[in-house]
Amino acid sequence: MSTLAERILGAPAGSFVDRPVDRAFVHDGTGVLTLEAWRRMERDRLACPERLSILFDHIAPANNSTTAALQAELRTFAAEQGVHFSDVGSGICHQLMSEGIVRPGEVVVGADSHTCTLGAFGAFATGVGATDMAAIWASGSTWFRVPATIGVHLDGTLRGAAEAKDIALDYVRRLGMDGGTYMALEFLGERARDLSMESRLTIANMAVETGAKAGLFYADDTTVRFLADYGIQTAPQAIEAGSYRREITLDLDDLVPLVAAPHRVDNARPVEDFEGIALDEVFVGTCTNGRYGDLARVAAIVAGSKVAVRTIVVPASRSVLLAAARSGVLSTLIAAGCTIGPPGCGPCLGAHMGVLGEGEVGLSTANRNFRNRMGVGAEYYLCSPATAAASALAGAITAPEGTA
Repeated sequence: MSTLAERILGAPAGSFVDRPVDRAFVHDGTGVLTLEAWRRMERDRLACPERLSILFDHIAPANNSTTAALQAELRTFAAEQGVHFSDVGSGICHQLMSEGIVRPGEVVVGADSHTCTLGAFGAFATGVGATDMAAIWASGSTWFRVPATIGVHLDGTLRGAAEAKDIALDYVRRLGMDGGTYMALEFLGERARDLSMESRLTIANMAVETGAKAGLFYADDTTVRFLADYGIQTAPQAIEAGSYRREITLDLDDLVPLVAAPHRVDNARPVEDFEGIALDEVFVGTCTNGRYGDLARVAAIVAGSKVAVRTIVVPASRSVLLAAARSGVLSTLIAAGCTIGPPGCGPCLGAHMGVLGEGEVGLSTANRNFRNRMGVGAEYYLCSPATAAASALAGAITAPEGTA
């Protein structure tokens, strides 16, 4: 029996395969580098422009004239080549690809490491560098060494204030930041099938933080219903008993809200271990936790109160922003003193719209807390939206109510 990664790539682990790419995308940062590499290949036309996307999200809107000029060049290129293009304010590439684009069983390649997010749909989704992406632009295909798979079994039921981000931080701390190197993580069990698509996207998103090539959920009835809302008809994937390189089990009954301390994602411990650490900024957003449900949980916690520290909230896409506006979530956040940024990556990569100063301390719902990432000389902790909201009200790291 095959793992899901083996089934999609059509060969056993360890094999080398050439595969057509069903979806490929770049953002404003990697798109510039990909275009440069593609031009060095002396090609005039893209092989399969209908499968390609250029999505502006990393430094959007542009933060200076140099960035603006590079983005203008990509806009022109996309128009000339007939590539699907998403401009400033549309949202984060991974989120946009999740909104009715990616289908189960597809091979999806993005010039960004968190492309593994889209494995939530039962797709083989992985990130590559700009040169590899330029070769995909030129040929429409790429090669893979089929990864071995780690089976991640989810048992029990989330209780109290624990949520999907805590599941992600839990498996990262269990495996370590190199424990999944060039492997696929396959999320299994009844509890995996109970999770919403938003939760699956959050969990798959952080597979790369273990060094993994991909993180996959089987497409099931939840996936089918989610895609049907976008007019896409698909079918569940049959679950097979694959041959796993390693298996771990996460007991959700005992899981509590976690915080990952600087400067490693696998340095995660219960929130109580960090309680009282003063904060200069709280950031809610990113491809990990910028979806509507994330913003709604934050709004429910801060409703009727005022945040005690600067709190930046960045929706993952325009559709998320619109849903938050229509439901009242947005007005609740604004009334509580939060600053709302345009859909995109915001300060996650340390480019603009919330970068921390030297010596400052931040709490973020992002996926990385590497040294100097969100601000040179700053420190930042990672957490769930619920923990971020409780901490924003307190002005210091605080466990959300309901923590077991």
